[in-house]
Amino acid sequence: MKIALDISRDFKFLSDDSREVSKDCAFFVTQSSQKYLKEVQKKGCEFFVTPKELFNFLKLDLQCIGITGTNGKTTTAAMIYSILLDMGYKVGLLGTRGFFINGIQKRPKGLTTPSTLEIYTAINEAKQEGCEFFVMEVSSHAIVQNRIEGLEFALKILTNITSDHLDYHKTLENYIATKNSFFANPNDKKLINKDEKNAQYSLQNTLTYGIESASTFSIKAYSLKGGITAQITYGSQVATLDSSLLGKHNLYNALAAIGAVQMLTQKPLQEIANQLENFGGVMGRMQIINQKPLIIVDFAHTEDGMEQIFQSFLHQKIAVLFGAGGDRDKTKRPKMGFCASKYAQKIYLTSDNPRNEDPKIIMQEILSGIPHNKLSRVTLEVNRSLAIQKAIAQLKEDEVLLVLGKGDETYQIIGDRTLHFDDSEEIKKALKAK
Repeated sequence: MKIALDISRDFKFLSDDSREVSKDCAFFVTQSSQKYLKEVQKKGCEFFVTPKELFNFLKLDLQCIGITGTNGKTTTAAMIYSILLDMGYKVGLLGTRGFFINGIQKRPKGLTTPSTLEIYTAINEAKQEGCEFFVMEVSSHAIVQNRIEGLEFALKILTNITSDHLDYHKTLENYIATKNSFFANPNDKKLINKDEKNAQYSLQNTLTYGIESASTFSIKAYSLKGGITAQITYGSQVATLDSSLLGKHNLYNALAAIGAVQMLTQKPLQEIANQLENFGGVMGRMQIINQKPLIIVDFAHTEDGMEQIFQSFLHQKIAVLFGAGGDRDKTKRPKMGFCASKYAQKIYLTSDNPRNEDPKIIMQEILSGIPHNKLSRVTLEVNRSLAIQKAIAQLKEDEVLLVLGKGDETYQIIGDRTLHFDDSEEIKKALKAK
């Protein structure tokens, strides 16, 4: 990446890509780019800028909020962004859904946490547009690769830690340690999910939220029937939340968002909860595509993520359609199959983004986790479009169909090809044909 910055009279550009470097360019030295130092010096580059130097030069004094966790990052970030906007603040948002400033999308979807220089560029752009807050998702890959190097966070938030990305982190212990390392500095202000048993953090500068545990922001009573109704307590304050969002996991997300905004603004709890009622959800996250019969699309692609969705529909018969991504963590596949078998009366196994793996083998690995006495519930259909058609053709009025794994993705990766594919489009086509 190459950007023009008025930092010095001696160079015109700043780049983190050794292929772009020239004599009139400064090289951005990060954990990822420092291995190219000799190469750029041979090209005649004489100027080097570290993330901390760039942070100080740009005077990025707006409040950065970093959110990490296996599940819930995108929704929690979007909630905080929505609440702050509705309260009259100017806000930037960077994450899985792209880059937004004050309700306008500036960049399309990309990595959950992009490169260090892209992050700094986005924060600087938000600052130039008068933003007071910058909300961003922080992935485990970004923590390991230190893409957040030099950033100063006004608040760090943990949603949860379950199993994911073991193809990269190798062991669950490594993954847990990575997530917790984001909170290692005792001087950082933190908001932690106290119900998360894998969370490790110092009590200094830490507030907590939880549903099951006594915490700083806690739930006095709640109902999840047809949406979320909850009484939230914080010290002597009690606020009522009414939301059309579905599921206990969204109650956790809402509690984290409300707690975060309170910590950042010191506004009354009820005022913050009132603003969250305007939040309609994130595309591809518990997104209702059809009401009767009820059909929902969600990004859930781990055992824990699926379980959270299933537990939102314990009062209904469940049909579920899902697969698993190729060239990714294989250990979660049988666990996903077992999880589905605990809750669903109908299971449609299909392809997700198989990439360079055989989707039929991936499906068999998921199937291996389903007990023999429940195999009669399973339909195997490698073609995701046909699987959706079958699931909808067989769907009854008293059932809910959960189409999981891809959320609002508009593509399917098969081999080296990226093909257009949108679950919500396929569902609507199948409904018309039914």
